[in-house]
Amino acid sequence: MATSTLIQSLDTKDSAGGAVGATPANRRQTEIFFAGAAIAAGDWVSFDTSKSGATRVVTVIKTTATAGQSNVVGVALRAAASGDKVEVVVSGYVEGAAVVNGVLKGESVTTSGVTAGRALKYASGTHTNAAPCGVLLEDASASNTATVWVYKQF
Repeated sequence: MATSTLIQSLDTKDSAGGAVGATPANRRQTEIFFAGAAIAAGDWVSFDTSKSGATRVVTVIKTTATAGQSNVVGVALRAAASGDKVEVVVSGYVEGAAVVNGVLKGESVTTSGVTAGRALKYASGTHTNAAPCGVLLEDASASNTATVWVYKQF
């Protein structure tokens, strides 16, 4: 895996005086994994525990339709076919993450019990096998997407 933890700048001007500003990448950490199956941009992913040995932790798949899955890695930035490399936000800001419509800004999320790769509102006492994997920065839209902050899990 290749970690992206470059020093990030929030300057408003570059060295030539040109305008620059905050971007989504200013506040996130990514890792590169292999896709164990087809993954869409915005899908929440987890380790592919069907693999053996260390391959389990370099291969990711959509989170299963099991509410509160405990091995959530993060959110895929782009679509990937099985065997392709996929960049995953393991901590920080993501636009267009898959989230069940109706989850509100400020609410914590966990993996969905309905749709693979999608998050739903975390409810303490209900999702007892895992902690929240992120928080919404805006209300989830009718297209089941939202801007989220991914909690670093590893």
